[in-house]
Amino acid sequence: MILRYSFLILTFLLAGQAFAQKIKVTGRITDKGNIPLEHVTVSQENTTNGTYSDRDGRYELQLIKQDSIKLSFSLLGYQSQQHIFLSAPQSIEVDITLSKTDHDLSEVSVSGSRSSIFIRNYEFLNSNRPSNPWNSLEAMLSTVGGVSSTNELSSQYSVRGGNFDENIVYINGIEIYRPLLVRSAQQEGLSFINPNMVENVGFSAGGFSSEYGDKMSSVLDITYKKPKKFEGAVSASMMGGDLYVGSSNDKYSQTTGIRYKTTRSLLNTTDTKAEFDPSFIDAQTFITYNFSPKWELNLLGNYSHNSYEFTPASRETTFGTYMNPKTFLVHFNGWEKDLFKTYQFAMTLKGKVTDQLTLGLSGSTFHSDEQEKYDIEGRYELKEAFAGETLNNSFPLGIGTYHEHARNRLDADVYTLSHFGNYRLNKHLIKWGISIQNEKVKDHIKEWEMRDSTGYSIPSNGIEVNLFSSLKSDNKISSNRFSGFIQDSYNFEIDKGTFILNAGVRASYWDLNKETIISPRGALIFFPNAIPDLSFKISGGIYYQAPFYKELQYIIKDQSSDKITLNKDIKSQKSIHLVVGSDYYFGGNTETQTSPFKLSGEIFYKKLSDLIPYTVNNVKIRYTGQNIADGHIVGIDATLYGEFIPNADSWISLSFMKSEQDINGIKLPLPTDQRFNLALFYQDYFPGYERLRMSLRGVWSQGLPVSPPYSGYENGYFRTLAYKRVDLGFAWQILGEDFKIRNTNSFCAAFKNIWLGLDLFNLFDMQNTNTYYWVADVHNMQHAVPNYLTGRQINIKLLADF
Repeated sequence: MILRYSFLILTFLLAGQAFAQKIKVTGRITDKGNIPLEHVTVSQENTTNGTYSDRDGRYELQLIKQDSIKLSFSLLGYQSQQHIFLSAPQSIEVDITLSKTDHDLSEVSVSGSRSSIFIRNYEFLNSNRPSNPWNSLEAMLSTVGGVSSTNELSSQYSVRGGNFDENIVYINGIEIYRPLLVRSAQQEGLSFINPNMVENVGFSAGGFSSEYGDKMSSVLDITYKKPKKFEGAVSASMMGGDLYVGSSNDKYSQTTGIRYKTTRSLLNTTDTKAEFDPSFIDAQTFITYNFSPKWELNLLGNYSHNSYEFTPASRETTFGTYMNPKTFLVHFNGWEKDLFKTYQFAMTLKGKVTDQLTLGLSGSTFHSDEQEKYDIEGRYELKEAFAGETLNNSFPLGIGTYHEHARNRLDADVYTLSHFGNYRLNKHLIKWGISIQNEKVKDHIKEWEMRDSTGYSIPSNGIEVNLFSSLKSDNKISSNRFSGFIQDSYNFEIDKGTFILNAGVRASYWDLNKETIISPRGALIFFPNAIPDLSFKISGGIYYQAPFYKELQYIIKDQSSDKITLNKDIKSQKSIHLVVGSDYYFGGNTETQTSPFKLSGEIFYKKLSDLIPYTVNNVKIRYTGQNIADGHIVGIDATLYGEFIPNADSWISLSFMKSEQDINGIKLPLPTDQRFNLALFYQDYFPGYERLRMSLRGVWSQGLPVSPPYSGYENGYFRTLAYKRVDLGFAWQILGEDFKIRNTNSFCAAFKNIWLGLDLFNLFDMQNTNTYYWVADVHNMQHAVPNYLTGRQINIKLLADF
């Protein structure tokens, strides 16, 4: 009924466009870099007639006939402009370029798109830079205040104490899903986001508005570009390659990207000697068709094929201290073959019914086919030296065998139908949306592990042979979610300055657990007239983490084999956010065209309830399946960014945080508890020779809590060592606009730029630990052997734009 109703409304409103005015003005508004400016106020002076520019910077305004017409163009953070013409023809086109004021407040606005005043538009996070060592937007995002990632093989990130599942990602308004079975970053493959196709990046680390879904930590809002002319890029390196093509005409635009990635060379820097064959392929397209100047149809498609094959041979790991060194030696037999295939397709119809009213309808489908198979046997020896002795004089601490086996399969389908819209009423922007979502998940898990120490199967009771662990599951669900939101953004002025207020409420219902959740959210931002370079903001609300599938899994202990059942009475986890922050601009000079620095800081507090405790193994999150914990998170983030070197964006961030959860009366840190995180991204170029560029990415953060396998943190934990890593990238511009080969028949003349890059990953070859392999002796005492992440690695790449 909702689908039929929405289409009837759209049909009726489309028909109403036939009564258009005869006199109109249209155009496009950009900044000096030819970047389209959204929500610019366009008004006809001495009248109440006005409108706003859209995401592409385009506007259309019906004019009132006068002898002379004066149009005003204004946007917070930019210098206003006027345009006067004496006659009123049937139509006229006026394009405007706005210049920034001394302090750039363009990121703060009341917007008719998905970006809002809670989203920081880090345009400098566009990671398709020749000198960026990691061609990944998430790798750059992890250097921003409040964001952390301690595994260079993964695109997952943690935000202010939340886990990977608590981050929501949108691309052009469509929620993005990821595979569920992945347990190791080595298997993970490509990030969904294709940096070549990105136009805008919005990110909020907390206190985001009601238009975004039910997650407890953060929102990453990506907008893919609509090219104005033919463009493209191609790159190749020792770790893969990609191809991007964009084109457009009067009614049609498209961007298409194909990527290939292999981490074979990176994995060969670990302690395990093996035959690695990781192969990750991704294809995406974003197509826009304009039916008219006001109505368009968008298509977003993605297909991902991630294959991981692994045949281990041996491993030797040295760890411990100088006074008490240990070595762990393993000889392997067996193999692992994993396959993760996903596709997502979305279609969106949206348009402006009037200058004040915008409506849209979207539908999307997501499918994931995940297979995980392995049979690996290892014969190991753990040795320990006496104090002051070398490993040559060590004695056996444990000798044994283990065998890991799995035949796991998961299929997931998600279908979503949504209606959204917004209406401008004077200084108000009212936004709403409703959606219906159907989810089908079917999984079959059969995995076990056998451990033998000096001839005894562990755990040993002296009577029978037991498996160390065994897990079975054969479950499926089919459920429906209904959700909606409404919010109002309002800006007003007083003698002391300008306010922007956003308030809204979000509600949803899940028919599996019969739960209804209501989430009020709001924010207020203030720009004082006395200090125009300073702004203050406060935001917060109630945020729920609605269960999807992993949260439902509850393990029933059994003597022969543990079984996974689904707890259909599980409730949403709850987090109350309070965020207070400020932005300050300083050091800019319009005469010398020096961009100002920006210092941003936020203090945050999260009160947590109805938590579902979990453990983390690499990137695998295993929930307990019960709402048995409460907790809180408190912290502060600060980020300083600007051009330390002219025309080269850089930034440094520092975060402090403390988290705590209470599980049945036991107080413990959250698995993502990271007390400090220092991150840096710095760019430079050779003085007087900008063709040679450099970028540096550094991270230093506290280690995370770790517990033994198949055991919660309440049974004991310790922390890994601090994560420290520096990546360095160099790029040399072989060909550019200013020094092209003049021969027009040359092959190189077809390219705009050609860059040759050299990347040095883990420059100082620091040994970072992400997880541990646990070895049990005959007394079932477990010893933690560190699994070191990747070592120093060199990568060479070639990038060409055309």
